[in-house]
Amino acid sequence: MTSAWRNWAGNETAHPVRVVRPADTAEVAAAVKDAVRDGLRVKAVGAGHSFSPVAVAPDVQLRLDRLSGLRSVDIAAGLVTVDAGMPLWKLNPLLAELGLAMEILGDIDRQTISGAISTGTHGSGTRFGGIATQVRGLELVLADGSVVECSATVRPEVFAAARIGLGALGVITQVTLQCVPLFALHARDSAMPVTETLGRIDELADTDDHFEFFWFPHSTTTLTRRFRRMPADAPLKPIGAVSRRLDETVSGLGFEGLNRLGTRFPNLVPPITRLAARAMSAREWSDLSYRVFASARDVRFHEGEYAVPRDRAVDALKEIKRWIDTHDERVSFPLEVRFAAADDIWLSTANGRESCYIAFHQYHRMPHERYFRACEEILGAYGGRPHWGKMHTLDAERLRPRYERFDDFVALRDSVDPAGVFANPYLDRVLGTYSDGVRP
Repeated sequence: MTSAWRNWAGNETAHPVRVVRPADTAEVAAAVKDAVRDGLRVKAVGAGHSFSPVAVAPDVQLRLDRLSGLRSVDIAAGLVTVDAGMPLWKLNPLLAELGLAMEILGDIDRQTISGAISTGTHGSGTRFGGIATQVRGLELVLADGSVVECSATVRPEVFAAARIGLGALGVITQVTLQCVPLFALHARDSAMPVTETLGRIDELADTDDHFEFFWFPHSTTTLTRRFRRMPADAPLKPIGAVSRRLDETVSGLGFEGLNRLGTRFPNLVPPITRLAARAMSAREWSDLSYRVFASARDVRFHEGEYAVPRDRAVDALKEIKRWIDTHDERVSFPLEVRFAAADDIWLSTANGRESCYIAFHQYHRMPHERYFRACEEILGAYGGRPHWGKMHTLDAERLRPRYERFDDFVALRDSVDPAGVFANPYLDRVLGTYSDGVRP
């Protein structure tokens, strides 16, 4: 037995019987064939930043840190092919050197590209889809060790599913991305009363290219963030080194200390969060897009997130606040609210509808179960779909009616992996077990 593996948040652990670190597609295929020969299941893992057990490996764990190269670039077309284990923090500067950028990113850059797309990672912007909508081609190793490519014109049914495939269809080994010319963002942070933010939510979401906000439940203030896209050669005013270090200290060690204090003395949590809300300062800056989209997350937490239809967001948020206020719940982290355009990816949380993402968090040393259960019930009642990489309790029976192509995805999984080589307990729960019951 190998040593234990833990995800970033520390809430998921794996004890794989074998760990393999492939350096190319051929080594991935060999590892899959070896696992099948030995009657073992296989899961690939990237940075381990999922809060759900989607990447937990019961048997063979494929660590993709050596599969992280830049394979091809077509600058004129904006097409870039990278290995699946390429982390976003490494990819973004490489693209910038080529005069290219990802069209949109999430709020962290620690994930690998394959992990980010497979779980449905997204940013915020009503005119932009999640990261998976930027994918133009995939290379996968299937359960029999064969290597296949898919795109909108080559095996389109696999492509429609595998862009957000949860690792259930095969091991992604290469990703081709549609990039855009390098661009910058002008960013504006400002505090706003929560009543005003909710009252103007559609206007705020549609006016700027990217809009999101944070709301500490025990306060009456939101921190709004608005990004406007600019040419890369526009004059930039990035955050200075001293200010950046101060931000990292306040949001890192300082926030960690306040959360530890709140853990020990729960009655201090509401005043601590109100203090944190008041400390959120107004500022403006501009920099290359990838330096603005992503920010450090040094304080560990647990997180769940649901995508609700955009027009249900305000009612859902108000109901969450009512629940907190009437249950004397101590919530030390803010709600994070973001937006995304509709897409056509089978298991995308934004499939077929404009969506508002509502993420709920709790400091990792504090109890979270009751609060998360309430958020799930409230957001689920508004048609919410849980983020695949974040904590939730839904199973296949409850997920099926939320996705028009759910059964198509399951049928494809049963076709390409009939023996469940890429299954694990999480996938059994959210997709259902195989119709023939076969397991390696």
